[in-house]
Amino acid sequence: MLLYGPYADWWPLLSAPAEYEEEAAAYTAILQSHCQGELHTLLELGCGGGNNAHYMKQDFQLTLSDLSAEMLAVSQALNPECEHVVGDMRTLRLNRIFDAVFVQDAIGYMLTENDLRHTIATAYQHCRSGGVALFVPDYTIETFQPSTYHGGHDGEDRSMRYLQWDHPMTSAEPGYRIDFAFLLTDHRSGQTEVVHDQHRCGLFSIADWFRLLEQEGFTPDSVTLETDELACGSYRAFIGRKI
Repeated sequence: MLLYGPYADWWPLLSAPAEYEEEAAAYTAILQSHCQGELHTLLELGCGGGNNAHYMKQDFQLTLSDLSAEMLAVSQALNPECEHVVGDMRTLRLNRIFDAVFVQDAIGYMLTENDLRHTIATAYQHCRSGGVALFVPDYTIETFQPSTYHGGHDGEDRSMRYLQWDHPMTSAEPGYRIDFAFLLTDHRSGQTEVVHDQHRCGLFSIADWFRLLEQEGFTPDSVTLETDELACGSYRAFIGRKI
């Protein structure tokens, strides 16, 4: 996945922090309403470029983790006051407890049920009693449909435009594929580079989510996200309460 490696420094021109304010507020409200007791410390798994953290750090003391050191560097530039840790969400063990754990769309890269189970276990191990874990996949089996998106932004000396195509993998492969086409323009040289980047993602049913959360020790629940940018009912967030 080129976007999270050699092209990671282009991330703010694909997905600008300013686009996340309403979304981050929705996640904050869910966490606060489902956590028992005060919520101060939050571990985010798969934080990427740190766009949610840019707003959520106003309410929480954040520890941000991602498998990609390059993406963590983007987040560190945006959120220098936050702790950053390189780690795989399936295996990370910090030997610390947090009031809450948050995983947004990076959970989509869990291809198998075993991957998802290990990530839920990571959240459980880092969550205090009475705390909460929040998982926000882009799709469930019930909500997935092929889609295309486009966008991009201009920087001081370069610009990006992209086309994103979410579509099913073959019948022999569960889940779906994201194909990105990037146009990357350097204003100093006038050159434009065209890049194709392909990502594979997993799909799980609502029943799968509830079953795995319960098997790993959480009391499961879910809510439907509603913001001005999201179609009503299009995003379902899964909640695990730790007794």
